[in-house]
Amino acid sequence: MRKRVLFCSLLALFSAAHAQKKPNIILIVADDLGWNDVGYHNPAIVSPNLNALAEKGTELRRFYVASICSPTRSGLLTGKYPDRFGIRNEVIRPNRIGGLPLSEQTLANVLDKAGYTRRGAFGKWHLGHSDKRYHPLQRGFTSFYGHYNGAIDYFTHFRNGALDWHRGYEASRDTGYSVALVGNEAAKFIRESAGSPFFAYVAFNGVHAPNQARKQDLLRNGYDPAGTRLEGKSGEGAEYNTADYGQRGRGNTLRQTFSAQVTGLDDAIGTILRAVEDKGIADNTLIWFLSDNGGTPTFGGNNDPLRGVKNTEWEGGVRSTSLIYWKGKIGGGKKVDEVIAFIDVLPTLAAWTGAQIPAGLDGIDARSAIQGKALPDRILFLGREAAVSKRWKLNQGQFFDLQADPSEKKNVAEEYPSEYKTFTEALTSFKKFVQPFSLAAQPAGWRPPENWTIAEP
Repeated sequence: MRKRVLFCSLLALFSAAHAQKKPNIILIVADDLGWNDVGYHNPAIVSPNLNALAEKGTELRRFYVASICSPTRSGLLTGKYPDRFGIRNEVIRPNRIGGLPLSEQTLANVLDKAGYTRRGAFGKWHLGHSDKRYHPLQRGFTSFYGHYNGAIDYFTHFRNGALDWHRGYEASRDTGYSVALVGNEAAKFIRESAGSPFFAYVAFNGVHAPNQARKQDLLRNGYDPAGTRLEGKSGEGAEYNTADYGQRGRGNTLRQTFSAQVTGLDDAIGTILRAVEDKGIADNTLIWFLSDNGGTPTFGGNNDPLRGVKNTEWEGGVRSTSLIYWKGKIGGGKKVDEVIAFIDVLPTLAAWTGAQIPAGLDGIDARSAIQGKALPDRILFLGREAAVSKRWKLNQGQFFDLQADPSEKKNVAEEYPSEYKTFTEALTSFKKFVQPFSLAAQPAGWRPPENWTIAEP
């Protein structure tokens, strides 16, 4: 009997040790963060934690996403082009019925089968909320803390006159700056980890509109309490009266307010990174950071020197700033220029964790590129009329040589007719699986319930 007990104990210890060889996964998604909105691209931005992550991690300089929120999240969590779900050119707004198709496996489902017993979703969901079937807790996650929709008030957590802040299925009355709350909750999840590996999907609403920053972050970005409004001005040069500060969270200028939002986001990311270090699990934790799309100058974002903005397929709309770090395995301040995309995240993480990669994905295992090797060249669909490869880019009928012209200024379709034809044919092929946006809207005059509860299926 003693031998049997000893054998079972040794087996349990072996199983625990074997399970812990699988890396913890922290996938961090910023919202509307432009190429020029991080300190490691622009020294005017105060983002020390992201700067440090760039210095010790690997920067993916050709990481592509969809041009708006819900499409990127759809492809990120399924490994498939969002066009297959009709979710490419629209977001899932508060009054929409439905969401990410229930037939689709998410990254959380895949990691569940690989032994990841704790799978937390934090922050912005944006993949369906009209009934419980679309809730994160029904899509593979074991815990959820955050909001169903985008564009919530950073301080009140309201959207469309209703509270959109939740713990699990229930409304939450937690107070505080939304980005900080999400960072603290994710850090708590990490500190409470034990034994088996975990997956934390942290999707911040920072730095999406509305423009609201904490005063402490504004002060770090040169906020002058004596500043005055310049009447009649709008846009990046606009200045605001200090009376606008408070719940609205405005600084002296739009760009200053936005930059302070980046600093607040960076501070929350630092909270997560410190939790990893304090827990002593950095050497077994893979951290992947990205933005869901490019910035919006109307709200202070900046994509220089890239052309275009959010909701366009120019580089400024679809080339995301992205970092990946795994202590002792991925890092060294390297820069990777291989074409990697949001649809590659699921198969890449599945391969790193030993999970079974689902069939029928559009994404590929990009581990070799992240580790410094070349990927076979491919044409990546960017949606609408756009596609890209390592050298070439087709958008709105114009053809660009990105190696010679990364700012997409010169149409070279006539100079490279063979390559242009290859891309137009590829685009025709891609369009064959594009589905129209078909999520029904609630009846006219619909308003979300007071505490934004979700209906039973």
